[in-house]
This record gives sequence, structure tokens and C-alpha cells, in this order.
Amino acid sequence: MRSRGYDADLTPPWKKKQAPPPELAAERGLVVEEPTTGFCGAVTRWEKTAGGLTVTLEDRFGKLRVFPMDAPTGYLVDGRPVRLVRPASAGPSRPAGPVRTASGSTAVPGARARVARGSRIYVEGKHDAELVERVWGDDLRIEGVVVEFLQGVDDLPAIVAEFAPEPGRKLGVLVDHLVPGSKESRIAAQVSGDHVLVVGHPFVDIWQAVKPSAVGIDAWPVVPKGQPWKEGICRGLGWPVDPPAAWRRILGGVRTFRDLEPQLLGRVEELIDFVTVGSDT
Repeated sequence: MRSRGYDADLTPPWKKKQAPPPELAAERGLVVEEPTTGFCGAVTRWEKTAGGLTVTLEDRFGKLRVFPMDAPTGYLVDGRPVRLVRPASAGPSRPAGPVRTASGSTAVPGARARVARGSRIYVEGKHDAELVERVWGDDLRIEGVVVEFLQGVDDLPAIVAEFAPEPGRKLGVLVDHLVPGSKESRIAAQVSGDHVLVVGHPFVDIWQAVKPSAVGIDAWPVVPKGQPWKEGICRGLGWPVDPPAAWRRILGGVRTFRDLEPQLLGRVEELIDFVTVGSDT
């Protein structure tokens, strides 16, 4: 005779396969929380973009944030995980129009990446390159522009000399903290010419080119001179002192050009125009 409980599931809880969260239509007015950033707001619209479906949330202060609808971390409703899906009986919750890339350009459905031009865009570091890719990646592939990163600007004169810019082979360079009288401005003056354009933003680091609202903070902390800047930012925000993890969190808040400061937007657009207009075709 079988003992009582013989058929009970004795699998330890940590070995049990978790059921996927339930699906919930992203109806206007639904209040959800994005767990990675902690941003909580009501759904104001959803739309189809070149990168997939997105959902716009508005918090109680009127702040808007755009997130991918199928975010890997999902969303929370009343503290419970859910997976947002498009409403079954509705189209995009704003007038239909051309699909836009993250940079705001009109997307070209089915367009293939163009063979790389001879011209190039250089940025200072890996984070700069990742941010440019996040917002302008679709545009750059269609234009055939390759973005490479430097390790600082000290070696820029030698890099420019090796690149040997000429008509049809232009070089655009994006520099951090390009302000009058700085080391960066002196180096930029050395290499600028008809086929080399060096532009920059005023921020200490590319992190600050991301709007605080996109990261869910009120403002970027001021780091006293003499302290490592990125570590100081982490401390000022109460985050673990882990710059790589902090950058992933910052980059994760960037969805479109609206999440970036105008001082960066204009400079990147200027570089793209410089290396494509009148360049090789």
C-alpha cells in the first residue's frame, strides 16, 4: 500500500521551472513599473519603431519614459511580474506615420547595410561608441559609416597622420570635454583641416550627455576635483562603485535621441553630415 504523500512533488523549489509571467495588454492608463530603473507610470501610448514595439510611460510628475515593450526583465503590476503585449484590437495609440529610427530619422524598411565608406568617425572610448550605436546605429549602417574608438585623444595627431585624410576619405572625431583652453581643444586645433573635423561636447564624460531623466535621477552629481569621476558619480547617486555596471544602467535608459542632451545630438549629426556629404558614393 502506498504511503500518504507518495505522489507529492518533492522537487526542491530552486530546481522547479518558473512559469512565465502572464501577458497583459498595454492599454492606455495601465500603471506599470519597469523593474530595472524603478520607473513607475501609466501607459500613454505604444508604437512600432525600427527596433520593435515600445511603450511610453508617464509618472505622477508628468515625466515620460520610453521602454521596449518586450523588455527581458518584463514589468510589474501591483508588484507582480507581467509581460506587456500590444492591445489585440487597437493599432498604435498615436496617428500612424513613418517608422522612425532612434535618431528620429525616417526608417527604411528592408534596407541593407551599405558597404563601408573610406571616411570614418572616431570617438574617444567604448562608452561613446556604444551610445552612438544605440541612437544612430541604423543611420550609420545605411550610410556605410564605421565608428571606431580611441583610448583618449593624446595620440590623435599620430592617428590622423596614419589615416591620411583626403577627398573621399574624411575623418570626423568626437571629443569629450572640448572647451576653450583645454588639452582637448589644443589637440583638436593641431589636426583640424579640410578633411578632418573635430567636434565635441562640454561634458566631463559621455555619461553626462545622457539626460538625468532618462536614468531616473534628478541631476548628475558634482564630483570634487581630485576624485575619480566615474567612481564619484556612483557614490553620489548611491549606486555600487562599479563603473561598468553603472554604464550598463545608464545606457539601458537610452531609447531615442530624446534621451540625450542637445549639445551631443548636434555634434554627432554634424559629424555624420561631414563624412557623408561629398564623400565617396
